[in-house]
Amino acid sequence: MRFVVYGAGAVGGAIGARLFQQGHDVTLIARGAHYEAVRDRGLRLDTPEESVTLPVPVVDRPSAVTFRPGDVVLLTMKTQDTLPALAELAAVAPPDIVVASAQNGVENERLALRLFSRVYGVCVLLPSAFLEPGVVAAYLAPQMGGLDVGRYPEGVDETAESLAAAFAGATFASEARPDVMRYKYGKLLTNLGNAVEVVIGPGEQGADIARLAREEGRACLRAAGIDAPSGVGIASQVRPVRGRKRSGGSSFQSLQRGTGTIEADYLNGEIILLGREHGVPTPVNELLRRLANRMAREGRQPGLMTPEEFLTELDGAAPR
Repeated sequence: MRFVVYGAGAVGGAIGARLFQQGHDVTLIARGAHYEAVRDRGLRLDTPEESVTLPVPVVDRPSAVTFRPGDVVLLTMKTQDTLPALAELAAVAPPDIVVASAQNGVENERLALRLFSRVYGVCVLLPSAFLEPGVVAAYLAPQMGGLDVGRYPEGVDETAESLAAAFAGATFASEARPDVMRYKYGKLLTNLGNAVEVVIGPGEQGADIARLAREEGRACLRAAGIDAPSGVGIASQVRPVRGRKRSGGSSFQSLQRGTGTIEADYLNGEIILLGREHGVPTPVNELLRRLANRMAREGRQPGLMTPEEFLTELDGAAPR
């Protein structure tokens, strides 16, 4: 089994590095300066327990990979980048290749299943960061994170069991779950706070706003008949890496790097979609989504307003 990690940033880089470190055949697909740094110097993985530079093979596009039977493509890019990434992959990879979505949200698997017949969901619990070209950090120890996996839309088969075993052997908590999408919906509730870190800033100052967003989320999931577990997590603790604390989640990091895009349409936007389908109001998630997208477009840094300013704008927002 070779792992082709497509989108080797914070999450993909950390997963790929650890799999490679444990003896698995891994190829990374990265781009730009990150691709050049990994190609020239290797991929540096920083954790609370070590800092190691690994000579992981890397290419800059799917067409540079000669796909072969037994390959597993791990999708690890942000959801807003999934559709063009899948189109590139479908142009060169066989339609029965294994595609596993190690991404936030619940839309990626549906997009992949349009093009590939063997799709798997991976519920990712992996606080990590893409610090600079060629360097990623993972902040959990002793287990690096959680990577539960199952067939999409449901079920467990030999491939799911093999993936879970590979992840578990690479210091991730991992189970093969027939209902893995339930857990991804549970993780989605947690990720509703990503936009809060962007709009309000990281830390406890946005806790009440995040609580309101998750209350809307739980109401929408109930209305849709989705029985998502709450409190999805693992026993490992977030710890500093090389003296640095983790500054914020994936959306926070997108704004810091000035990528111009953000995942809010597929995190808070998923709750808005369910709310519109089932008649559940979602004003908090709608305002978070609109503000986060505006900040990404305008190249702003995290921390647009205080919680009080957000609530004032929420009160004055026209129904949508």
